[in-house]
Amino acid sequence: MAEETKNAEAKKDGESKEKRRKLLGIEPVETHHELVLGNRRLHYTARAGALPLKDEFDETEAEIFFTAYELEGVESRSARPLTFAFNGGPGSASIWLHMGALGPKRVRMEREGWMPRPPFVLDDNEQTWLDQTDLVFVDPVGTGYSRAAKEELDKKFWGFQGDIDSVGEFIRLYLTRYARWTSPLFLAGESYGTTRAAGLAGHLVDRGITFNGIFLISTVLDHLAIRFGHANDLPFQLFVPTYAATAWYHNRLRDSLQSRTLAELVAEVKAWSEGPLTAALMKGDRLGDGERRAVARKLADYTGLDLEYALGSNLRVDIFRFCKELLRSEKRSVGRLDSRFKGVEALAVTEIPEFDPSMQAITPPYTSTFCHYARSQLGIETDLVYETMSSKVIEKWEYEKGHLPATGETLRAAMAKNPYMKVFVGQGYYDLATPLLATEYMVSHMNVDPELRANVEMHTYEAGHMFYLDLDSLAAFKTDVHAFFEKAK
Repeated sequence: MAEETKNAEAKKDGESKEKRRKLLGIEPVETHHELVLGNRRLHYTARAGALPLKDEFDETEAEIFFTAYELEGVESRSARPLTFAFNGGPGSASIWLHMGALGPKRVRMEREGWMPRPPFVLDDNEQTWLDQTDLVFVDPVGTGYSRAAKEELDKKFWGFQGDIDSVGEFIRLYLTRYARWTSPLFLAGESYGTTRAAGLAGHLVDRGITFNGIFLISTVLDHLAIRFGHANDLPFQLFVPTYAATAWYHNRLRDSLQSRTLAELVAEVKAWSEGPLTAALMKGDRLGDGERRAVARKLADYTGLDLEYALGSNLRVDIFRFCKELLRSEKRSVGRLDSRFKGVEALAVTEIPEFDPSMQAITPPYTSTFCHYARSQLGIETDLVYETMSSKVIEKWEYEKGHLPATGETLRAAMAKNPYMKVFVGQGYYDLATPLLATEYMVSHMNVDPELRANVEMHTYEAGHMFYLDLDSLAAFKTDVHAFFEKAK
């Protein structure tokens, strides 16, 4: 009897493992809306739902949730640009670009991007891209309402190549189902989404899908350049200009530096980081005491930290230590995603911050407003959790063969195969996740042919990783994007 019970439990466990997850399981829902932009009224169709990813036996392996917007009343949909947009993580839904910058609705924040008093509300987005392009916001598997059909299938999608394959297949399906193969096509990715966008450009060009333009928002093409660790001095060089910008913002520099404009200061620190600091770090233990102290003094001046702290850090200031140290005397920390933000710390003696105040400021407003919007205006009725930032995806993500991804070469090859494709790079001065000098380093090390270098343009905004949180930066971003569309479409 005990043996029969054991066998029955084993069978039940096996069946449980094979049990499919609850998926969204509905055809995309279409609703119709109106947006007033100055003297213009934009009538548009919103389409929200999931497309299935199937295996060779026509079995659904996963569903990818999306929200799309198409302008109504256009003469030719084929001539209308179409932009696929996604965020990064990996593990992030597309909610941030969707509800913060590109979509027709925007979460209302304080002017600088600070979290407002709850309850939170949506506004019409005056800076939406819908006046220039139709939009498709894509939530990769494991984010938003997107799910793999079985738990054991997660690993197929939660890795560098699996992610490229699945999002690429979604794009192919969307172009097919909604007859958009001949539209001017664009990609817009943020953070790890820029890694994905560069990878997709190379992946899809070999499958007959080419893009007119790619938007890289807060860029990371080579993850080694932003990954702190032993025997990798790159981040310790590339982050210093953003440390300086942060110290300048919080009024932590001596008067002669504090009186500079932000652009002047950052340009000076970039030159020093690429010159004397890089040379000093290259010498390692061969660096003499006098030279070490001189470099430490300059590092302390530019970062707003004490000389002894710079020396004690061996001239290598880790990002999380910096975020804690700069305002330690106030029991405050600065944000990683946006170093303008301050976090309230329980203790002044810990090594790293308790949390990222810039991430915590945006999560509640964006999550609550989207969940209400999805049901009340987009017609999505589900009890599934909308995963804005999935910890499961983050924990289980696997990079190709254990290597950190570097997709700059993939993007270069895509540009060589499609020389008409243009690339827009947007960065924030106060971004400590993908700092501006790191981005410049990555872009300048792609080995782009001289004849194609003019296809790449860079813009910097006075905010952080999600620079569009700041209303002035959002408006400047839209102006630059408008000009880019005119050149690229």
